[in-house]
Amino acid sequence: MSIEVRVPTLGESVTEATVATWFKKPGDTVAADEMLCELETDKVTVEVPSPGAGVLAEIVVPEGQTVAAGGLLAMLDEQGAKAAAASSAPDRSTEPAETGKAQTPRKAKAEETESETSAMSGNNIDVMVPTLGESVTEATVATWFKKVGDAVTQDEMLCELETDKVSVEVPAPASGVLAEILAQEGETVAANARLAIITEGASAGAPAKSGAKPKAGDEPDTPAPEDTSDAHGVKAEDVGSPGAGPEEVKVRDDVEDAPSAKKAMAEAGLKDSEVKGTGRDGRIMKEDVAAAKAAPRPAAAPASAPAASSDPPAPASIPRAPSSAEDAAREERVKMTRLRATIARRLKDAQNTAAMLTTYNEADMKAIMDLRNEYKDAFEKKHKVKLGFMSFFVKACTHALKEVPEVNAEIDGGDVVYKNYVNMGVAVGTPQGLVVPVVRDADQKSFAQIEKEIAELGLRARDGKLTMAEMQGGTFTISNGGVYGSLMSSPILNPPQSGILGMHKIQDRPVVVGGEIVIRPMMYLALSYDHRIVDGKGAVTFLVRVKEALEDPRRLLMDL
Repeated sequence: MSIEVRVPTLGESVTEATVATWFKKPGDTVAADEMLCELETDKVTVEVPSPGAGVLAEIVVPEGQTVAAGGLLAMLDEQGAKAAAASSAPDRSTEPAETGKAQTPRKAKAEETESETSAMSGNNIDVMVPTLGESVTEATVATWFKKVGDAVTQDEMLCELETDKVSVEVPAPASGVLAEILAQEGETVAANARLAIITEGASAGAPAKSGAKPKAGDEPDTPAPEDTSDAHGVKAEDVGSPGAGPEEVKVRDDVEDAPSAKKAMAEAGLKDSEVKGTGRDGRIMKEDVAAAKAAPRPAAAPASAPAASSDPPAPASIPRAPSSAEDAAREERVKMTRLRATIARRLKDAQNTAAMLTTYNEADMKAIMDLRNEYKDAFEKKHKVKLGFMSFFVKACTHALKEVPEVNAEIDGGDVVYKNYVNMGVAVGTPQGLVVPVVRDADQKSFAQIEKEIAELGLRARDGKLTMAEMQGGTFTISNGGVYGSLMSSPILNPPQSGILGMHKIQDRPVVVGGEIVIRPMMYLALSYDHRIVDGKGAVTFLVRVKEALEDPRRLLMDL
């Protein structure tokens, strides 16, 4: 019996889609609801599940082709699955019947060993790429925390994947032994791809079911030498102090450090010989670099006094400029991470697509600082979170967006989509790059709720634990360059949003208040906006409303 695989409902006004990826090929056995392919529309990415169990008999629409809504994508053969299952069943008709005779010792030993191996090996369980989020179709294997033969427990982290938006940790689906790694570090894998195989119930060091054969000359009954490696697989004799000498360098020749660690070392100006790796086989991890940076650096040895000489000093020579080859030898080339590459692409797309313009103003922060100093202790005691400046800015922006809704809107083709809600994006700098987690329905939340959510999202961002859902759906963004000391900047839009507010450093400056020159804590504000949808009048009005709310927070309570 044949089963048709058709394009599912794509949503209102969407009439066609493009086949992006087929996860199966003709002849593959598929289970009901298993993902067959992925479609792309001009709005979303849609996964197509199998309508039943069977064998993929034919792909009607190959990758890259466009198909109408409800169109035929492929054909499944339901009988094929039954035939495959029947052919894989063991044939016991030719097995000899028991004769009741005693088994020979060799045969008994062989059967006993086979029984033990069978009991020890258990079932093979696939480790799959987890759900990566909407529109994310592939990831790169960044780091394996385990090696083949290691014992793993359920939910223990096996490896880390990098997508163009977030880093994803892959937990073990069951306890057992890591029998085989199918995707090595640096390889790109599709969504729902197999990463590894775990043999459930096996013990560490047990032979994996991956078909590996012992080397010639191995004696199965000869006890293996004692393993002096630690939990990470690093042998004691292979690990020395940082900069231990050429022997350690030789040991680390074939060890690839974590990509995040390479970047951190480059930023800190550290060499790998100055960092003690705690990862597998001495691999340097990001936290090892942080520990090395915090450790006191050894003082440079004092230069030895020059030997006394009766010869006159040589005339000073002009230092020779280094050649290009020498410059290249002092450089380090690190592959750009998927997250950094995506940030670069999206920022450039924003400049190429939007008619971006920035308008500036400044705000006197004295009123907010006085209010914060007066109530911060009581606020923290009651709400168990510190009162910062971000909640005031979020409240001021949500207030201004109600008056100037086009700053909270976006362009979708020939339409302008006005959002009757505010999902506030808060830009956060992380070691991996800039990410923008979203505080949903910020216009409906209190100061305490906003502060708590920003603190939690910021911590998850720095730890690389943000999910795709936590970074999607923003309607407006706030970027605080002031935490790094920025006095003035022009932020770039976060597409498809039409506005972003840049906060900056609070600095005492002389200003005129009531006809007198006084010193006040001032902050420059910058609003970048898409001039295709936001006029200059609307942008200036928005920024003025933010300034007024910051300089007199009582206006927020009075809805003025």
